Amino acid sequence: MVRDGVVVELALESVVAGDVLDIRPGDRVPVDGAVVEGETYVDESMITGEPIPVRKSVGADVVGGTINKNGSIRFTATKVGADTVLSQIIRMVEAAQGSKLPIQALVDKVTAWFVPAVIAAALLTFAVWLIWGPSPALSFALVNAVAVLIIACPCAMGLATPTSIMVGTGRAAEMGILFRKGEALQTLRSADVVAFDKTGTLTKGKPELTDLETTGEFEKAEVLRLIASLEVKSEHPIAEAIVNAARDQGLVETSVSQFEAEPGFGVSGFVEGHSVLVGADRALTKAGVDVGGFTKTAKQLGDSGKTPLYAAIDGRLAAIIAVSDPVKETSAATIKALHDLGLRVAMITGDNARTAEAVAAALGIDEVVAEVLPDGKVNAINDLKRGGRKVAFVGDGINDAPALAEADVGLAVGTGTDVAIESADVVLMSGDLIGIVNAIAISRATIGNIKQNLFWAFAYNVILIPVAAGVLFPINGMLLSPILAAGAMALSSVFVLGNALRLRRFAAPVPTRKPEHQTALANKLELKESAS
Repeated sequence: MVRDGVVVELALESVVAGDVLDIRPGDRVPVDGAVVEGETYVDESMITGEPIPVRKSVGADVVGGTINKNGSIRFTATKVGADTVLSQIIRMVEAAQGSKLPIQALVDKVTAWFVPAVIAAALLTFAVWLIWGPSPALSFALVNAVAVLIIACPCAMGLATPTSIMVGTGRAAEMGILFRKGEALQTLRSADVVAFDKTGTLTKGKPELTDLETTGEFEKAEVLRLIASLEVKSEHPIAEAIVNAARDQGLVETSVSQFEAEPGFGVSGFVEGHSVLVGADRALTKAGVDVGGFTKTAKQLGDSGKTPLYAAIDGRLAAIIAVSDPVKETSAATIKALHDLGLRVAMITGDNARTAEAVAAALGIDEVVAEVLPDGKVNAINDLKRGGRKVAFVGDGINDAPALAEADVGLAVGTGTDVAIESADVVLMSGDLIGIVNAIAISRATIGNIKQNLFWAFAYNVILIPVAAGVLFPINGMLLSPILAAGAMALSSVFVLGNALRLRRFAAPVPTRKPEHQTALANKLELKESAS
């Protein structure tokens, strides 16, 4: 920790928000914070379930409990103690593990009848042996009645559900899937429709320059440099995408004069003595520039869900540009996997219908609801519920919070906003949509495990209560000692616990995926570590 310009070692309890801390290679990050100096890669697998280290530089957030790999950084503490992400995760998992699933309510009802029935069976056993049993009748009656009470102790039934919930939610947390509410663990397995928000969930949520086609008299790099120089002055997200594309190609912007922005049309100005205009077709038509040369290209871009823009230089048509929000690498694989599970997939978005339909067609989405406001998403969820269908909704933004709360199960992408995460029942910490498939799989595995436990717990009682009562005595003279009954009762509980613990070996049916450059980075880090 840095105090008065000097690095000192202090107890973790003494760290407060605003303190500046130094982290060396191999250190565990003690609290949440924001990097103010240095660069490194951090292993966040304990939070996200992803094994690939994440690059951290100035301005990036770090999470307490994660491990610094190969660099030194200095960061400012933002959250400490119970406010850290790790503490919040622990509270969420504990809350989910302590909650009762709807299936547990059924078990409670059965148990409420089962206990009086067992007591009645014990009394009946006592009476039958007392009246018709051999001498000494009282001893036989007492021993067999006690054996019935012991063998029927509903311990296994009581353990069947909570043990599976604890193991299942714990294994899910290891995979980066947090069930904030226990009932979501049961409801998710019954989902009929999975609905997605588009921007930031199916797509990256950050516009990128995807197309740039010039007329014969202009070079692409020069056109991009000139329009990027102009767009530096604009605050529009499309402008940011164009500028980023130019910088990625090493093109340096230059000064602009007489910059003007006309809302709904475009921007114009002078760059290195050239008159540059960038905007919609109506902006160039207003300036007397014919865009007919790109009619075919504009139609193709529109059919792909992209909005075409045009650039004119010195009063001549220079280029057609398209900026769009790219689809995430795992979106198509996720939707295919959901279809393989027999689920329908819907998309609910505030974007225009043409763009939404294009994205849906590319990804194989079954139903599309476009051009809706946040409250309209709630109505869309209710429409999807018609016919008794169970709906799971996946979102990441503040505007998704009402829909997340309205759905039967709300799943928030962990890289989204705090409001969305607080409104959701399940949180995908890694942000990888494949986690949805894995969440459904572990939900089905956990409920299946609970049903197995309940079946064997009830079957055990149905089989052994008559034996404890002495039904085999007239046949082969066999009676069940209370000592053996106690052992058998304990064995049933051990069986249930052992079966629940099998969930610890649950393997994700679809492994989460990372872009190729991150995989290459991980390989480099492993080589460095082995060399050292």
